[in-house]
Amino acid sequence: MEKPFKINFSSGISAQAIHINDENQISDALNKLGLRLGHPTIVLVGGAGGLSDEDLKNLSPIFWEVLAPIAETLKVNILDGGTDAGVMRLMGQARMKISANFPLIGIAARGTVILPDVESLDQEAAPLESHHTHFVLVPGDNWGDESPWLSQIATKLAKSAPSITVLINGGEIARKDVEHSLFDKRPVVVVAGSGRLADELAADGKDIPLIKIINLTDGLENIIELFRNLLKENYDE
Repeated sequence: MEKPFKINFSSGISAQAIHINDENQISDALNKLGLRLGHPTIVLVGGAGGLSDEDLKNLSPIFWEVLAPIAETLKVNILDGGTDAGVMRLMGQARMKISANFPLIGIAARGTVILPDVESLDQEAAPLESHHTHFVLVPGDNWGDESPWLSQIATKLAKSAPSITVLINGGEIARKDVEHSLFDKRPVVVVAGSGRLADELAADGKDIPLIKIINLTDGLENIIELFRNLLKENYDE
């Protein structure tokens, strides 16, 4: 495993990053990045390029009024795919908007992303989101190769603290993310009304014990209370 390195974005912001090649390297990599283990953890999955500008506008309040403030007050780690698109972009912007300090960690297959100042010949590769604080770059050249890593890293990061997966919108890659979380026995909070996969699972997944459904029409206060309860359950700082 290589040493951590710095990613410098054109905005002047920088993030710490590390390459890993084997699941046995996860704990060591997290320690080398200086990340806080044993804290509540959110795995954020969902829509990326499939979200329209209107979708992004409608969904933004759940990021900067719910997820980012909760992460800040409860010292939560948030993990996602790390690219500058969809829910990952919204999460980065929300962290910036409230001037938060919680770790926002992108887990990306190295063949699918573009590092600043590094030329990529893959037209489908995506830039990293610049407001993330850390990146873990894992093996793979295809979208979805990062899915098992995302879940495993969340498990190592949370340790005995609560961890949940939050699904907002999403397509087939998000479906893989959800499957890995359920396999690892991580509760999945499905945000109904956010579209696509989330609405599908809200309709069809009601009988799956680990799936918890909230609706955008429930009101932000009720959504906040649910998240706080899930992240504080059996957890004592």
